[in-house]
Amino acid sequence: MTDKKMTIGLIAGGKQFPMLVAQGVKAKGHRLVAVGFTGHSNMDVASLADVWLEMKLGKLNKLISYLKSNGVEQIIMAGTIEKPKVMDIRHLDMRAIKLFVGKKNKGDTALLGLLAREFEHEGMPVVHAHVFLPELLTPEGVLTKRKPDEREWDDLRLSWQIAKELGRMDVGQCIVIREGIVAAVEALEGTDMAIRRGCEFGGKGCVVVKVFKPGQQEEVDLPSLGLDTIRTMVEGKAVCLGVEAGKSLFFDREAAIECADKAGITIVGLTSDSFQNS
Repeated sequence: MTDKKMTIGLIAGGKQFPMLVAQGVKAKGHRLVAVGFTGHSNMDVASLADVWLEMKLGKLNKLISYLKSNGVEQIIMAGTIEKPKVMDIRHLDMRAIKLFVGKKNKGDTALLGLLAREFEHEGMPVVHAHVFLPELLTPEGVLTKRKPDEREWDDLRLSWQIAKELGRMDVGQCIVIREGIVAAVEALEGTDMAIRRGCEFGGKGCVVVKVFKPGQQEEVDLPSLGLDTIRTMVEGKAVCLGVEAGKSLFFDREAAIECADKAGITIVGLTSDSFQNS
C-alpha cells in the first residue's frame, strides 16, 4: 500500500482487532467506511468511521452495494464472527447463497477466499490488516524468560508437522499435544476451547501450537492469540506455546508474556527453520 490517501472499507467482527485496525487506518489519514453486524461486531468502531452501517449478517448484496456506493477502494476484514451463524441459510441473501451454499469445502480458508474474490471482482481487493498494525505480528524466537526444554521442543516439532498437514485440508490452526500424543485438534470451537479440551485430556504439561495454514490467505485470516490464550493455558496447566512467527497476530503481547512468565509458560515464535538447532 502506498502513502496515497484512500477510502478503506472495514468489515468489523468482534473483539478488539477491528477497533485497532480502525485506529491504524485513521492514524494514516485514510477515509474509513465501516460496517458491523448486529450481535456479532465490535460496535465501538462506529466512533472512528467516516461512514458507518450496522446490518444483519449474511446480506452480501447489501454489503457490497454499501461499500461500492461509498467509494471503497480496498477492504479489510478484521475480528471474529461465529462460523455456524455465517453459514445459517436463514440469514443469507440470494447472492450469498449462490456464493457459499453447495460448496464441498466449507473450511475457513475456502469460504473467506470465495468472499475475497467476490470483493475483488467488484473492484475492491482485500488487503492485509497488519499493513496498518505491523507491531501485532509475532516475532521469531523465544519471547519469555524460560526456554522450551528438550521434551517441549520434541512436542513443538511434531505439532508443527501435524498442524501443517491438517492445515492443507483446511482443518483448524491449533494442536494440543503432550509427550507425542495429540490431545486436541482445533475444529469449529476455536482456539481457547480447543486448549481447554486438550488440557483436560492431556493433563498437566501440554504443549500448544498454532500455525498459519498452507493456502490460507494472509489478507483475510491470520492466526491470532493474546492474553486470553495464555490465561486459558494457565488454567489448563499447559507449559509451552508455539505460534508461527510473522504470520500470526499477537494481541496484548506485553501483558500476555508477563502472565506467561509468572506461570512458567514458555512462548516461542516459530518458523520452519526453528527446529534445525533445537
